[in-house]
Amino acid sequence: MHDGYLRMKLRLGIVIIGRNEGARLLRCIRSVAGSQNGSQTGNGPLVYADSGSTDGSPARARELGVEVVELQAPFTAARGRNEGFARLLEKHPDVEVVQFLDGDTELIPGWFERALQELVDDPQVAAVCGRRRERHPEASVYNLLCDIEWNTPVGETIVFGGDVMIRTQDMRRAGGYDATLIAGEDPDLAVRIKKTGRKIMRLDSDMTFHDAAMTRFSQWWTRALRGGHAFAEGAELHAQQGFWAKEVRSNWVWGAAVPAVGLGMLLPTLGTSAMVAGASYGALFVKMLHDGRARGLAPHEARVYAAFGTLGKLPQAAGQAKYWWGKMRRKKSTLIEYKDQ
Repeated sequence: MHDGYLRMKLRLGIVIIGRNEGARLLRCIRSVAGSQNGSQTGNGPLVYADSGSTDGSPARARELGVEVVELQAPFTAARGRNEGFARLLEKHPDVEVVQFLDGDTELIPGWFERALQELVDDPQVAAVCGRRRERHPEASVYNLLCDIEWNTPVGETIVFGGDVMIRTQDMRRAGGYDATLIAGEDPDLAVRIKKTGRKIMRLDSDMTFHDAAMTRFSQWWTRALRGGHAFAEGAELHAQQGFWAKEVRSNWVWGAAVPAVGLGMLLPTLGTSAMVAGASYGALFVKMLHDGRARGLAPHEARVYAAFGTLGKLPQAAGQAKYWWGKMRRKKSTLIEYKDQ
């Protein structure tokens, strides 16, 4: 089935979100522009939603002829996607399918055709995503960790990330993104779409290149802390489904209870406590090392995955604690950003 026929069957629109992405944003816009530039691209109408950039991103997008929505604080990725979606349908109410993209990604040729084909072939599928690849995994161990994270099993799934193609009717039926979430907004929407009885598919196809641009340990730590915050809030929102319950328990055990043991808080002697904690972390590292090899990771990649997966329990537990501390104080968390702004 050729590309033109697919686009006749399903009217496609594109929403990109970003904040101070600079050259990465321009690369993203150009990757989806197809045969034209501007708000009416060769692939369909395009809207860029900007969350308070100070690097001139809105102006640079407009120079390419793109329709721009400039948000006012407070900023969240979810709010950007919702407002970009609303502007897209305001201008182009006939759009049936929306491709959401983060501004630090680049669309890989062939993705639109593969994703549209899936939606045309199976009307029960509400959303499709593919393989996101880190642009420079060799640049730092932190970029490599992102590339490993993106490599998830194909087939029917319960979650998707920031790059996803969704039918507009399913987006509306699920209520759109929760604009109050500072992290984890994509899995949250996916869970609500699944609750309506619809399917989400992860395809065996390359979708986007992503540019994490992480070079420092502090960036990795902050990103992991944000992940813990998302785990805690997502688990609370979807407690009946047991969503992320296992991950939250694991983070509390390995990121809080075991360190407490190691510091002698739960056992009578510090020496014994340290030995028990050390042996426990050693066992966790070995388990994750085997898990990494089972996923097909190369030996070096499996070691990186195991080491940082073990260490990552600490910032993730801190992120969970941050969420609950804020909730007890009735104070909403603000954005947790790991990139240089």
